[in-house]
Amino acid sequence: MSKRFAEKWGKDDKAHVRFGTKVRRAVRSSGQLRPRLDLVINRLEKQIQGLDQTGNRLSERDKSLFAKVVESYSKHDQQHANALANELTEIRKTEITVMNVKLALEQIVLRLKTVTEVGDMVSTIAPLISVLGNVKKAIKGALPDAGKELEQIGIELDGVIKDAGQTTGLTIDFAATNEEAQKILTEAATVAEERTKNKLPELSTLGRKPQART
Repeated sequence: MSKRFAEKWGKDDKAHVRFGTKVRRAVRSSGQLRPRLDLVINRLEKQIQGLDQTGNRLSERDKSLFAKVVESYSKHDQQHANALANELTEIRKTEITVMNVKLALEQIVLRLKTVTEVGDMVSTIAPLISVLGNVKKAIKGALPDAGKELEQIGIELDGVIKDAGQTTGLTIDFAATNEEAQKILTEAATVAEERTKNKLPELSTLGRKPQART
């Protein structure tokens, strides 16, 4: 074995040791970070359950108001019908928001459950934090407590990807992150709109649309 080859082997061996150390560190971090992700998933699933319950309550209120609108029209009580219809319109806006946020959170949970390697954490979680920021803004007006909880979950996930990034040396691709986040939000909005159309009777079927509030 030549001296040059021996020196090269030694360098490669040292690089191998460094690589092995990095892998062991990553495996250790994966074991430490996975329980944190599981806790986040549990917190998100509780929020999803809460939003589901809220959606059911809003749906019952929707049905009740719609029946009253119909009754007012049948009695030719236009003023009362208009007031009820405008109230119903606001309820439906909240219903759509709640459904939209619930669907987005379900997508976040699905993606978090697929993370098995520490190297996947940065690329998978980064867009989800962006999604959480958007849905938090959407829901905080209607459900302030849910908004605060989603903000805390976002902070926890941010800590996870920072720890994962320090371990692996990976950085966030912001262009890809924004694209994936937008994809999740668009899918949720599309499904929510479609489900709402299939679920809710149109006020226009009663011969009018609700008057805009001034």
